[in-house]
Amino acid sequence: MKKTILILTVALFSASMVLVSCSKDENEPVGTSTLNVRLTDAPIPLDEVNIDIKEVKVKFSDDSTSADGWFTLTTFPGIYNLLAYQNGVDTLLATGVFPAQVVKEIRFVLGPNSTVMDTLGVVHPLTVPSGSESGLKLKINRALNATLVNIVIDFDAALSIHQIGNGDYMLKPVLRIMP
Repeated sequence: MKKTILILTVALFSASMVLVSCSKDENEPVGTSTLNVRLTDAPIPLDEVNIDIKEVKVKFSDDSTSADGWFTLTTFPGIYNLLAYQNGVDTLLATGVFPAQVVKEIRFVLGPNSTVMDTLGVVHPLTVPSGSESGLKLKINRALNATLVNIVIDFDAALSIHQIGNGDYMLKPVLRIMP
């Protein structure tokens, strides 16, 4: 009988220790992750495809901490020639440190100075419908659960650039996340 009581006491104590060790303390700090957004491209028969990137923003699964749900990353604004980032080459566009959570979307806010240069060396303006107003959005749903997360975006110029009837060029972006 004493042996049974001793075994039950040890079992109850062990079970309570497991429950206590598994419970989450509300005061514990949430882990953070550095998010890097990088840019790369695939080949196209143009000499340059210059995209004017002003800002990179992210939206998280818990977007209640921002007025509009978007957080602006520390962005390296500029005009990026997509063709310089081919064959495994990429560049850092933006970075930021956030609590570990799920990134739902990335938004690129574009400026007015996007252009293409054809194979004859002629520079043409690149029309970006609503690019400067709403930006280019990409749904990703990726968890930030490591110390450093690199998200490489393939901005596929070959599928994104369209020459329209009057000879002008228009951007209909095709963006995808690289594995």
